[in-house]
Amino acid sequence: MGKVIYDISMSLDGYVSAANVRLEAGLGDDGERLHDWGFNSTDPHNLALVEGWVNTGAVIVGRKTYDLSVQYWGADGPIHKARVPVIVLSHSVPDDVPERSVYTFVDNVEAAFEKAQQAAGDKNIGVQGPDTARQLIQRGLVDEIFIHLVPVLFGSGIRLFEQSKSDHVSLETVEVIQTPEAIHLRFRVVN
Repeated sequence: MGKVIYDISMSLDGYVSAANVRLEAGLGDDGERLHDWGFNSTDPHNLALVEGWVNTGAVIVGRKTYDLSVQYWGADGPIHKARVPVIVLSHSVPDDVPERSVYTFVDNVEAAFEKAQQAAGDKNIGVQGPDTARQLIQRGLVDEIFIHLVPVLFGSGIRLFEQSKSDHVSLETVEVIQTPEAIHLRFRVVN
């Protein structure tokens, strides 16, 4: 089995989305700046990180992430052409799931993890969404946290671990990559 990796971009003041999150702006007002390092950069380090996403065998997301992102992802999911299975943690299935899509809906975090393991095989499992990541981290199911620290201050929005009410989680720094658009920080979760 591969690793379970929570991979997320964050502003310097700790926000993973800006204020005013809505369907028209899934990352809030000007929140797309968090993804510029991955989609609008020619830096070879940034490009290598984006290309590495094809080594993902499954992705676990929460329902809010799905609802805000499916309009951009379409039936193929967040890694597009690779059509990686996406396990959505949700208490219900929306009526408008794209036909022949990569999405599977489950109602608890343990079932999401199990489905993702089956789908991923030996590849990594990606995790998206702060609440989903928090639930998996609390259960000791995340191996790495990969934060892309973007040089911007949002002042408000959704914080990375805003809802965390768990015991201390020890981390070990594995890698730091500095680019003009982001500082990429990879941590191993010490269980």
